[in-house]
Amino acid sequence: MGSSKLVLLSPLQGWSAPLDDVPDAVFAGRMMGDGLAIDPTGASLHAPCDGTLVVVPASKHAITLRADNGTEILLHVGIDTVSLGGEGFELHVREGQRVRTGDRLISFDLDLLAQRAKSLMTPVILTDTTGCSITRRSQDCSLKVGDFLMEVLQTADVAQAPTSGALPSALERNVLVQLEHGIHARPAATLAAAVKTLSADISIAFGARKANAKSPVGLMALGVRKGDTVVIQASGPDAAAAIGALERVIADAGGSHGVPPASVAPTATTPRATPSGSAASPASPASQPATQPSGKALKGVVASRGLGIGTAYQFSRAEISVSEAGAGATQEATNLDRALASVRADLVTSSGSASATAREIAEAHLGLIDDPELATGARTLIQAGKSAGYAWRAVMRHAIDALRALNDPRMAERADDLLDLESRVLQTLTGETATVPQLPAESVLIANELLPSQLVALDNSKLAGICLAAGGATSHVAIIAAAMDIPTLVATGANALRVPTGAPVVLDAEAGWLYIDPPRMHVELARSQLAERRARRAAEQQVAQRECRTADGTRIEVFANVGSEAEAQAAVRNGAEGSGLLRTEFLFLERKSPPDEGEQLEQYQQIARALDGRPLTIRTLDIGGDKPIPYLPLPHEDNPALGLRGVRTSLWRPDLLRIQLRAILRVRPVGQCRILLPMITDPGEIRAVRLMLDELRIQEGYREPIALGAMIETPASAVMADRVAREADFLSVGTNDLTQYTLAMDRGHPELAARLDALHPAVLRLIGKTVEAARVFGRTVAICGGLASDPVAVPILIGLGVHELSMVPAAIPQLKTLIATLNIDDCTNLAKQALERETAEAVRALTLTSVSGLDATGRARE
Repeated sequence: MGSSKLVLLSPLQGWSAPLDDVPDAVFAGRMMGDGLAIDPTGASLHAPCDGTLVVVPASKHAITLRADNGTEILLHVGIDTVSLGGEGFELHVREGQRVRTGDRLISFDLDLLAQRAKSLMTPVILTDTTGCSITRRSQDCSLKVGDFLMEVLQTADVAQAPTSGALPSALERNVLVQLEHGIHARPAATLAAAVKTLSADISIAFGARKANAKSPVGLMALGVRKGDTVVIQASGPDAAAAIGALERVIADAGGSHGVPPASVAPTATTPRATPSGSAASPASPASQPATQPSGKALKGVVASRGLGIGTAYQFSRAEISVSEAGAGATQEATNLDRALASVRADLVTSSGSASATAREIAEAHLGLIDDPELATGARTLIQAGKSAGYAWRAVMRHAIDALRALNDPRMAERADDLLDLESRVLQTLTGETATVPQLPAESVLIANELLPSQLVALDNSKLAGICLAAGGATSHVAIIAAAMDIPTLVATGANALRVPTGAPVVLDAEAGWLYIDPPRMHVELARSQLAERRARRAAEQQVAQRECRTADGTRIEVFANVGSEAEAQAAVRNGAEGSGLLRTEFLFLERKSPPDEGEQLEQYQQIARALDGRPLTIRTLDIGGDKPIPYLPLPHEDNPALGLRGVRTSLWRPDLLRIQLRAILRVRPVGQCRILLPMITDPGEIRAVRLMLDELRIQEGYREPIALGAMIETPASAVMADRVAREADFLSVGTNDLTQYTLAMDRGHPELAARLDALHPAVLRLIGKTVEAARVFGRTVAICGGLASDPVAVPILIGLGVHELSMVPAAIPQLKTLIATLNIDDCTNLAKQALERETAEAVRALTLTSVSGLDATGRARE
């Protein structure tokens, strides 16, 4: 069919971010498809386009919409929200219903999700990018419902891959595979590890194929996907235990067994298999293509985005020579064992590397080198008179061919790991060293395939880009290239190998083209675009990584709101100067007993370590009657928002509070942490906690003072800020709750959510009153609610005297850039004018006309 364009509008109010920022490897790795994520500041989800709702789960946390051109869009509110079972969500539509752009689909309790979900980040995903590409997208900016989100070009019909079933057997246990991405590398290793030490012969069958369950390679070769049914067979003393262990992993719908770690998530979509078995191109990049195809050009799959300009350098991997005949079975077996032990030792060392990418690749290779099928197969050939090198290569090539024969690009890409492992062992056996090409400056390396170890060995300073004739976008080479920020295309075909070394080339790993010997004007345009991108990125990174100051030198601390170690790491990468809010509820929910002191300390310490000495503000447990947990049977409340919440709950159960405070006191280094008390309404609550904290400090021998802060989340605490500031060491304004209580509008109410704007002058006046009261006692005031992430609000907040902003990590680079353009006097005048307006809309209009660092839509200018 002909091409057609589909424009998607923002379904949420919030901050748009790349999928890489989502703390979940399934989404960050584009395994569900390509798209964007939105960190919401609003509490209602709307239709991004006209279409039909094809999937509306009972859990209400997500919706799949089929647009009129057949494109399917997944809207997934938060991460791991399916576990809430619908709590906190209100559905306004039904499955099969026809909707129009902007129709409200779901309303949700933003506060509940913030406390109970892994993350609020909401992916908006094209679930199948076969035949379509994203040509434009709004990324790293503030969005309102109905703003432009992305443009999709549909060029072909979407093909549905058939699902296979399993053949039953009387002695076999059938298990439905719930692993999100089937049995790929990580779950294969998990399955093998689960039964490795058990005394049982155990296999997994899928269709006509069967694999030893202790062999990760064999399991990957089955090609099992989510929703398939496999058959487990076992015999031996531990057969029942083995079947049970495998069944728990295979049927795990919500665990981590099927999910590769976020730290190695690739930056490009996985190519999908077309009916013919070839790989189709994934979604296009965030921006318009740098160039258009003309003349001599090759189309490829984007594995790592960017633009590379230079000369071609052809590279082919030298085959390690091994003799077929062995020097005796005993000698050859000893040689193989020594080589495997040596490589294993090197991998163990690499698994402790500071580089997350190096760790994950080493761990994957460790799982493969201990595969019993590989070792057994090699030893069988050695007994037949073959050399250790010949035997190892033979079993590895058999396994590689099996993976490549699957009609599954993701599995075929894992063959590169086996090939790399083959080379490592053969080099150890033969004493040969790996060939490392000596690249000239600005080289675009072209090869049929590249091993992870070869890429790591290259001189990155001379590498302008990589173009592979084969390979896939989720291979480890693609992952490493993305981590090294090297523009990379894969699957460009055999013609890439005919490009002569030294030929001028432009590698556009945004649109997916390699241009050979392009016209001079083409090269000059590409160089200009590359220089512009580098300058913009360098400017943002430079601003993001240094301390934040306004144009006239006023210090503004930019912190991040986090809820996990992964989010803390992302915050640091984005330039956070610390964490202004660590939500600790993730430790207390979805369990039958509270976390003990040791578990809490371990989690807090990991996050403190991720912040690398930067300040960490830990909020004590913020939970109430609307979030029941088995070990905290709170009394029933008709209006939980006005009942036992925040510090009230902690003082009602001081035993839990003592454990939490003691764990915080034990975090090292001393002085990195501050403690923040939620939902303070009177100074007596602060005094009660401080008394408990001082007692614990004496018991723990904690000599240094530790700052104890109060959250301003109610009109009462704002009005009483002078008394609160007398007792607290610092104040932090939670604008989400403060706004709903001030305006008497429930954040979860579908009819009122759109009117709930924290820039309402009434809310701003309470913030101003809080700052004035704090100034008298020399206390700092932070904003840790959603308002801190709003570019339109930032100049007003600074003008009110707020010098600490804690925001979503994705917003930090652009907002630091914005703050660097502001002048304190101008911000102060703007804040005074804002307080005299009557509506939030009037305040926003005022800011847009007054601040040059904002465009007409309220986004920070690039």
